Amino acid sequence: MDTFDNQHIWHPYAKIPNEDPTYLVESAKGVYLTLEGGKRVIDGMSSWWSAIHGYNHPALNKAIETQLGQMSHVMFGGLTHQPAIELTKTLLKITPDNLTKVFFTDSGSVSVEVALKMALQYWHNKHQDNKQKFITIREGYHGDTFGAMSVCDPDNGMHHLFSGVLPQHFFVKSPSIVSMNEALADLKIVLKQSASSIAAMILEPVIQNAGGMRTYSPQYLLKAKALCEQYHVLFILDEIATGFGRTGRLFALEYANVKPDILCLGKALTGGYMTLAVTLTTDDISNSVGTLMHGPTFMANPLACAVAKASIELLLNSPWRSNIANIEKILKTELLPLQKHAQVKDVRILGAIGVIELTHAIDTQTIQKHLIDLSVWLRPYGKLFYTMPPFIITDDELLTITNAIKTIVSRL
Repeated sequence: MDTFDNQHIWHPYAKIPNEDPTYLVESAKGVYLTLEGGKRVIDGMSSWWSAIHGYNHPALNKAIETQLGQMSHVMFGGLTHQPAIELTKTLLKITPDNLTKVFFTDSGSVSVEVALKMALQYWHNKHQDNKQKFITIREGYHGDTFGAMSVCDPDNGMHHLFSGVLPQHFFVKSPSIVSMNEALADLKIVLKQSASSIAAMILEPVIQNAGGMRTYSPQYLLKAKALCEQYHVLFILDEIATGFGRTGRLFALEYANVKPDILCLGKALTGGYMTLAVTLTTDDISNSVGTLMHGPTFMANPLACAVAKASIELLLNSPWRSNIANIEKILKTELLPLQKHAQVKDVRILGAIGVIELTHAIDTQTIQKHLIDLSVWLRPYGKLFYTMPPFIITDDELLTITNAIKTIVSRL
């Protein structure tokens, strides 16, 4: 651990000085991180689920280098550039056909902020200013900025400290916790009673990620969307974590063939190279909103747009479906037997996502040290021990991860 870093740099979800060890990365290539002193570890986290092609990929490096020779950045107010135009064309080809407009943002959290603002401004311009609330399912997570925090689970999430100052929205039962019918019944009751004050529903499709890594039936999406239409509530899907193949489909919404009114994408959008996110919406919403009062300084950064387009092309031209199917098969074979362990509450596998939920909270500091010794980088939290590896991982590399997980669980 670097002493200066520990005393002066504030890391995410940590104190200063950091109670947990912070490992210095000297370089990264493929699925490997080379730590200080030359120790190589397999990154089973894809840098928080974004580096789907691994690190230092020549095609993505080239995209950055080529764009750098033209311009690294230019303001997007009153100006445009080809990387943004080409990326928009690509996104519109691969997302639901009702989505025709793209708004560029800096991060996933800001993408959610923009989605919420779109919904509010949409109803304001339709002279329905009473529709200022949002509805979502419990156990969800949508980011760390204020609007995004307000639609994260208020009781079991990580933002309860701010509950006194956040806007109060509607939270209904999650289909990942109760039966789909019970969840839908709860949703219908709240919509029937309060739809006149609700602008939109927002949720993560099929799997709730940072809120607990829980899956639910895709049929809930279709039925929830139908209820939202019935009660005149917009439907927002947050695919920041699930987009670009992570669940085994290009987008998790494809499991139900549902078409949202607004879609948030981020994380793997640039293959983990740069921060960039987008909020897509329909003609109806963009026409009604008119001028959207939002404009980040680095909106549609040309470097980020160029590498995002290259990352999407790299993904689509690869055997990503079979790669993820193979990852899922290995994760199931290796990790599902852990359900028999006394300290394991549940094991959940979907696409390139493997989750072990334990019966008690994890000692992160001790476990991460053991994982480093086993040549693996994972970032467990709470009761969750999970992996979301890069799609390029080999069988042997993935087995190194699953064997490390099994070794740690056997020591609990």
